[in-house]
Amino acid sequence: MANRGYDVVVDVDQEGDLGHTDLQEDLEFHSSNFEAPNSRNKIQPDTTSFLPTPNTTNTSRTHFLWSLSFYAQYFDVDTNEVIRRCAAALYPRQNFLDVLEGNPDLYGPVWIATTVVIILFLTGTISQYLSHNGKEHFAYDFKLLSGAAGLIYGYTAIIPVGLWGTLKWFGSESANLLECVALYGYANLIWIPVALISWSPISILNFAFVAAGFAASAFFLLRNLYPILSATDIKTSKILLVVVVALHAGLAIAIKILFFASSSPVSGDKDKPKDGDDKGEKMIRALFRI
Repeated sequence: MANRGYDVVVDVDQEGDLGHTDLQEDLEFHSSNFEAPNSRNKIQPDTTSFLPTPNTTNTSRTHFLWSLSFYAQYFDVDTNEVIRRCAAALYPRQNFLDVLEGNPDLYGPVWIATTVVIILFLTGTISQYLSHNGKEHFAYDFKLLSGAAGLIYGYTAIIPVGLWGTLKWFGSESANLLECVALYGYANLIWIPVALISWSPISILNFAFVAAGFAASAFFLLRNLYPILSATDIKTSKILLVVVVALHAGLAIAIKILFFASSSPVSGDKDKPKDGDDKGEKMIRALFRI
């Protein structure tokens, strides 16, 4: 009965006097083809979604850790959102963690780091070509590519993990691992325009460009890391801030010396530095070769 409906047909006499209608004789019941609301076809939830559901248990998370579907959720952003986050990194008007809105991604950091690696290799090669002066045949040195990949990917992956581990050690839950990686990943964006204009043979000009890139990216990191690091005690937070700035300065110096000097320690060029080279560059190149 619950799954069947009925049509009610009322037969009214010609006089239209409903008051004399005999319900026993004039009412007829006919089977209906209407279906009950609960029996209609429903769209079933997609149980084979490429992304794991937010309420995944710890056991299933361990299982997804070895599958692509586990990592796909961290690339679930569209182009407009990535552009918005890049604009917020170049022109920081608010805390970047607020820009992420609780949905940090790896899509932007991975492609930004890859773009920086490729541009550093290309502009570094141009810089070496200009300093070559055409004395002999110039050969491309793909050690610059491996050096750029090791430097940028290593810095973007190792430093956030170390920072997150340090915060966990001191009992701070102010930021998770993915937020730290996203923060450092988008901070690398500034090195793209810096690398595009730092290929000239004028060393002091390259130093100025790299210094500007360091100042902009360091300001971005300090602005967003200060609320995170201040969750620890005052002494620890100050030490961590100094370490963050020192490591970032090391990245800037490495970019300048490895890719925009007259000869790079990661290249196959074993020639001695030219007499016109800066003495500071000579010392840093020697340290990198060691």
